Amino acid sequence: MSGGTVTLFLCGDVMLGRGVDQILARPGDPALREGYVSDARAYVSMAEAVNGPVPAPVGPSWPWGEALGALEANAPDVRIVNLETSVTRGAAFEPGKAVHYRMHPANLPALSVARPDVCVLANNHVRDFGREGLEETLDVLHGAGLRTAGAGRDAEEAYAPVALPLPRGGRVLVFALGFGSSGIPPGWAATAELPGVAYAPELSPATAAAAVRHIRRVKRPGDVVVVSVHWGSNWGYLVSRDQRRFAHALVDGGADVVHGHSSHHPRPVEVYRNRLILHGCGDFIDDYEGIPGYEEYRDDLRIAYFATVVADTGELTGLRMLPFLARRLRLEPAPAEDRAWLHATLDRIAYGTHLALDADGALTLTEPASQPGAGTVGSG
Repeated sequence: MSGGTVTLFLCGDVMLGRGVDQILARPGDPALREGYVSDARAYVSMAEAVNGPVPAPVGPSWPWGEALGALEANAPDVRIVNLETSVTRGAAFEPGKAVHYRMHPANLPALSVARPDVCVLANNHVRDFGREGLEETLDVLHGAGLRTAGAGRDAEEAYAPVALPLPRGGRVLVFALGFGSSGIPPGWAATAELPGVAYAPELSPATAAAAVRHIRRVKRPGDVVVVSVHWGSNWGYLVSRDQRRFAHALVDGGADVVHGHSSHHPRPVEVYRNRLILHGCGDFIDDYEGIPGYEEYRDDLRIAYFATVVADTGELTGLRMLPFLARRLRLEPAPAEDRAWLHATLDRIAYGTHLALDADGALTLTEPASQPGAGTVGSG
């Protein structure tokens, strides 16, 4: 932290299970119960079919590729990822689910190599191997010193924020919620007696009011609040009015950053009352390379978000979005033509914001400027 600001690294879904797990040092059981794929190694073969051989075993840094260098170069104060993978040896496939993600616990270095400060678990894959699989996930992560938000052994733990102290006082508080719209079964909700996720059934004013009450009970002067939310469908750029209203209600109630994820590709960026709302960060690490369908959304392009906010107010002062390309189950810097495509697309769909394509290939917001009453970023 410097100059009274805090820089946050935010990304979308980190899915280190299934095909990615199979190329790591200690692959787990490759058996799957999907309609068309019964062996996780098939996803490695699909990636190889489009981009060439994938070495195996690879070191823990392989899936992150060049993104690790970008993390070091941008030196964020806090790193927040959505870990959309159970970390378990369990074989109890959750019934009624079409897709199951698990990573062998021995492959945890593939997560810890990125040094996340918070792993968000309020998503639709963290309990793919039942309550026992979730409990093992929590045990493995916590045993490695990794903090989690959005899931727990009971409701109190699941809904509790992670509090990260800042060197000059204040904290970054990370809350997490997972919505039914992202595919989380209602039965996954944590209760007073049972492990589960921090579940939100709907994007209603009542749910938003409950989240705001939770924020206000915990937030102190000088704190920066991030609410990480798993919501919405997988494809498309449309964001529902209810989702935008919910995000605005969070900001009105004390949230400084809304970190949205679930869609397989980036969705609109919005700045409301000088606070950042990421409606969907897209996937960051997965094994979808080579899977046909929805090519128009370019889900092979990934973004590392670096948001800088004022330490004692949470107001946004800058946003850098670094584009990457998933190739051979590894992140590479996106080529110039892909960066230009991302710029044109995300600038077109953004709400009240405009993006610039900088000389170094990063997408950045044009100079934030308050608009009376609206509080959104102007055109610069």
